[in-house]
Amino acid sequence: MEYNFRQIERKWQQRWTASGAYQVSNNSSKPKCYVLDMFPYPSGAGLHVGHPLGYIASDIYARYKRLKGFNVLHPMGYDAFGLPAEQYALETGQHPAVTTEENIKAFRRQLDNIGFCYDWDREFRTSDPAYYKWTQHIFLQLFNSWYNRHAGKAERIEVLVRIFEQDGNHHHECPGDRSIRFSADSWNEFSYEEQQRILMEYRLGYLAYAEVNWCPALGTVLANDEVINGVSERGGHPVIKKKMRQWFLRITEYADRLLQGLEKVQFSEAMKDMQRNWIGKSQGAEIKFNIAGSMESIVVYTTRPDTIFGVDFMVLAPEHELVDGITTNEQSDAVTAYKEYVQSRSERERMAEVKQITGCFTGAYAVNPFDGRKIPVWISEYVLAGYGTGAIMAVPCGDQRDFSFANHFSIPITNILGEAFNGSEANPTKEGKLFNSDFITGMEMKDASEAVLSRIEGLGIGKRQINYRMRDAGFSRQRYWGEPFPILYRNGVPEAMKESDLPLELPHVEHYQQGEDGEGPLANITDWVNLPAENGTSLRRETNTMPGYAGSSWYFLRYMDPHNGKTFCDRSISDYWGQVDLYIGGTEHAVGHLLYSRMWTKVLFDLGYIGFDEPYKKLVNQGMITGSSRLVYRVRGTSQFVSAGLRDQYETDELHVDVNIVDGLELDTEAFKKWRTDFANAQFILEDGKYICGTLVEKMSKRLFNTVNPDVLVEKYGADTFRMYEMFLGPVEQSKPWETKGIEGVHRFLKKLWRLFMDEQKGLIVTTEAPSPDELKALHKAIRKIDDDSERLSFNTAVSGFMVCVNELTDLKCHKKAILEQLLVLLTPFAPHVSEELWETIGNKGSILDAAFPVFEEKYVTESTKEYPVSVNGKLRTTINISLDASAEEAEKIALSNEVIRKWLDGKAPKKVIFVKGKMINVVI
Repeated sequence: MEYNFRQIERKWQQRWTASGAYQVSNNSSKPKCYVLDMFPYPSGAGLHVGHPLGYIASDIYARYKRLKGFNVLHPMGYDAFGLPAEQYALETGQHPAVTTEENIKAFRRQLDNIGFCYDWDREFRTSDPAYYKWTQHIFLQLFNSWYNRHAGKAERIEVLVRIFEQDGNHHHECPGDRSIRFSADSWNEFSYEEQQRILMEYRLGYLAYAEVNWCPALGTVLANDEVINGVSERGGHPVIKKKMRQWFLRITEYADRLLQGLEKVQFSEAMKDMQRNWIGKSQGAEIKFNIAGSMESIVVYTTRPDTIFGVDFMVLAPEHELVDGITTNEQSDAVTAYKEYVQSRSERERMAEVKQITGCFTGAYAVNPFDGRKIPVWISEYVLAGYGTGAIMAVPCGDQRDFSFANHFSIPITNILGEAFNGSEANPTKEGKLFNSDFITGMEMKDASEAVLSRIEGLGIGKRQINYRMRDAGFSRQRYWGEPFPILYRNGVPEAMKESDLPLELPHVEHYQQGEDGEGPLANITDWVNLPAENGTSLRRETNTMPGYAGSSWYFLRYMDPHNGKTFCDRSISDYWGQVDLYIGGTEHAVGHLLYSRMWTKVLFDLGYIGFDEPYKKLVNQGMITGSSRLVYRVRGTSQFVSAGLRDQYETDELHVDVNIVDGLELDTEAFKKWRTDFANAQFILEDGKYICGTLVEKMSKRLFNTVNPDVLVEKYGADTFRMYEMFLGPVEQSKPWETKGIEGVHRFLKKLWRLFMDEQKGLIVTTEAPSPDELKALHKAIRKIDDDSERLSFNTAVSGFMVCVNELTDLKCHKKAILEQLLVLLTPFAPHVSEELWETIGNKGSILDAAFPVFEEKYVTESTKEYPVSVNGKLRTTINISLDASAEEAEKIALSNEVIRKWLDGKAPKKVIFVKGKMINVVI
């Protein structure tokens, strides 16, 4: 009976579905384990072999924990809203709801083909109103909350209103606008509109005006990465900066807690560093510099107050509110022209380290608050309005960018570092003594910082300040395909919709081009946007939609309780499942999605909805499977193609070819001629009768013809082979190139496993004989290795361990049920179909999915003998297996009776026999 993997896999996938084998209960006495994949956006391209890597790893771990006695939650759904779906729909002339549904069906078919143990009863997609009702609900919790810095947590906005009514905001600095100060009396006298304006400066989900990339020709707002050198990536149209009303999340209020939370989770140090760098906490001071001849002043934030006497110029962001007011008449035209140039630059381009140095002098001078020295004030694109105060004090001798700027514009440089500054490059040292620095001259820099801070506070010209590089998260998209905001504008004042009116469904439209003046496509649906007036007040809906990360910030909670119509997740259920125990996904989502999800979790914890404030206990970022591209070489100006080993003899053009018509490196020339019409008359210059392709490792992409469809491999080799080969390629976390040829080795392994159970002529050959010590030893070595490797997610070494075990059992001609059924349980997470089939075939009742993971017993692998090296006069002559319990006398007797040693003795009696227990024997003659 042969290994008919296609029939076996179809059989068990159907049977598992029919029996609900993977349905998970929220009520269990077992310990819980929550295993989650970063859920996919279902693109039209479908899965290639690189996509399932993380899914297979999580599936193996989920199955392993189930066998270990855990109640395992392992769900799957779809991140279905967002820009990619809308762009794809625009390009193909279809509605995103249609293309998304089609793509999901294709993804589901591919996922089922690989045999994942997902509880599909918990499946959802973020574009379903039954799901995004709760995304809208959670947004309203953000809108209706503020961060109490004294309590260190989010609280309801009603609490803040009561504080204002009783005490004003003297003890609660406004995070949005620190200049806002008012008493209780003032608050109570404010109009409703003014009160709402102030509350908006405190809300966690808030509305503000911000600069965006506006493309008039396309009539849309573009993301930073959609703008290249001031023009749109699509079409090359000019892009300008434009202030527009946007929604934001006040994630900066959670900066410290996001940092502290990293100490409680099992993320890689590289991942933690990425998050720390993104948050960018720094300690320093805010210092006020007065403008000469003006009532205005510039506030800068610096982490190096000790360098205050090395400030040779100041730089403002071109968008800084002071620029127009302080620019002199002589510099007005130059400043206006420079600001127009900066408007054409994306934020990413402005932040990039480039050799190009640009800037413009405003004509104004700031005054050093300590020595009265006048400092020229410039504007430059490398300073951004949203970072710090939008202004910097430039110290050229200590900062390379400032040094380059000063040299470029011939600004004199003050040396406060003495011999540590060589005049040809900046020295950013934080060690050493200061020079030319007034009252801190001669002081160590670290001591000088404290001295300057004290003097600043004493003079009332600044204060100590902690800043963060991270900015509040933009939460608006001028797009159609996203969650509508549950916000109404009553006479222009935003207010929350009633919870009972949720979900606010996305209206179905056939055309979803941008609205006027940069508004989202929803603005075109006037009968949806404009509601009937109430009591003489106008009512209007928000026309922006939420970004793609809205639904993914909390989706792990909905899997716990996906059919609840009363809340997004019952508290008792989230208390049971708690944090995700293992979260697997790519690093491309590691900062954005991960930070937002962590923030949403902390807000929900603060408000009492859940009992934990970190969503993911352990995070593993799977590496990328890169494509191993295949190349052909066309002789220039002809239709001839020369094999790789002969190409140096010709002038050639290098072309990518579809890897699916290449066997290893050998091109299927007939398939090549049918692949594209322009290759129909191709001729080939062969080497040894074959056309050998060149190779190149690069990103897996349809454009490079190096994607491999897993459906093809599953059809040819089976899902079990595909699963094990993906793991065999290397550690889950590492990137590695795909090579289809290697999958055959894993397929041969499964056939070899099959032959331990089945003979092609005799059929089942499994016996009930008692196992031998060597067979038990082979099994228990495998139990120990697979258990340890699976817990550590070292699945590539686990696959190797299976191969070793099967080879050993084959050599031992082991066909014994007591050994083989335990091996099948070990193999189940990796190759569930063949394991289930053989489990049933050898007479076991019930599913192998519910078997108990084998228990390792040390006694079966403990060595009882030792292979001793035996020397004669110090030269190794043979080795002998001797019991580890043997005494010196017994070992001597065994050694002297050995034929090889007797030959070397040649009838002579040894002078002595040296026996070192557990190590060696030496016969002296």
